[in-house]
Amino acid sequence: MFNYSKDGVVVSTVLGARTINKEGKYPVKIKGYYQKRPKYDSIGICMTKEEWNKLPDSKSFEYRKIKQAIESCFSLVRMNVEALVEKGIFSFNTLNLRLGKATGDTLNSVIRAKIEELRSEDRIGTMQFFKCTLVMVEEVGGKDIPFSAITVEWLQKCEKLWSKTKSVSTIGMHMRNIRTLMNEAKRAGVSKESQYPFGKGLFEIKTGIGRKKGLTKKQLKVISDYKSGNKMTNRYKDFWIFIYLCNGINPTDMLKLKFSDIVDGEICFVRQKTERTTKNRKEIRATISVQTQAVIDKWGNKPLPNNYIFPYMKGNETAIEAKAITRDVVKRINKRMKLIGEELGIGNITTYTARHSYATVLKRSGVNISYISESLGYTDLRTTEAYLASFEKEERTKNTNLLTSFL
Repeated sequence: MFNYSKDGVVVSTVLGARTINKEGKYPVKIKGYYQKRPKYDSIGICMTKEEWNKLPDSKSFEYRKIKQAIESCFSLVRMNVEALVEKGIFSFNTLNLRLGKATGDTLNSVIRAKIEELRSEDRIGTMQFFKCTLVMVEEVGGKDIPFSAITVEWLQKCEKLWSKTKSVSTIGMHMRNIRTLMNEAKRAGVSKESQYPFGKGLFEIKTGIGRKKGLTKKQLKVISDYKSGNKMTNRYKDFWIFIYLCNGINPTDMLKLKFSDIVDGEICFVRQKTERTTKNRKEIRATISVQTQAVIDKWGNKPLPNNYIFPYMKGNETAIEAKAITRDVVKRINKRMKLIGEELGIGNITTYTARHSYATVLKRSGVNISYISESLGYTDLRTTEAYLASFEKEERTKNTNLLTSFL
């Protein structure tokens, strides 16, 4: 009935045909659509389908009154959407803040609103991480933390308490969650500029030094040649090798691969992690080697276009169920690889090690960093440089020895 569209944001009024009440009526909703994601909000009015169809042209007093009420709700949403789009800061979470749907000026309510937004977008991993942030801030400040309470001193108190059980990197990730929501609250006018505690001279989020470790070619060969009497150990070791050979593919992306993703001898995929955050859909291509094909042949499904390559997903899973399946597979791979690492004297080996090893083997072999960046799926070369910088203690030690080799 009412529609508005600007810069990729669409707002309209719809009848929620999936939900029916005892009177046989459906809720009238404001539908938002942005970046291929819909969001629905009921406005407290219910109608039958027949009444909804009559509404635009009816001249009866009752219908005109209902139409005015719907238009009033729509206009409120449209006005706030226009303001956010004009500023270039639109998101559903920021819209909720402006409309007061985050109920109250507390950090807790804003985090909960973010959790619900992520849930509606099926971004389950990020949603679960924000849930952890909520638990952690409530350990420090309770169930109702006003924005006015989030000071430099309060953040320092959080940092001190969390450091007893969390790494610097993990604390930094949770602090960035808080900062993101504080920024949204500030832009939406929920919190004041004078209350903002982050920045130079205020609270600065510490960055942990990565302990990433890429394996050597010699270590990788020993792992590749390893054979166990246990079938499951061999299966999950082969999956680890597949991750390494396929550009360090994320296990989530690996389990989503279908045979239709194999094109001209290459596996083609888009990283789920960056699919929502980049304007251009960046496809990654990994050449299928003899070893990669062997893993597919041994552990894969029947090679039909619509079949998943590996037998874990069915295609009808909810986002939460798919996340649980991925976590279980990662847990199994890491468990078996830890045992193999201990037996071979290499140390703890995880799915992350496979990705790190892919990058470092190429770097040590003199491959152009632009190629490494593209094959990892990064959109910024600086990200790749930072990613690789923490791997090379071994290389730095070797170079230092060169300096003193004449002594």
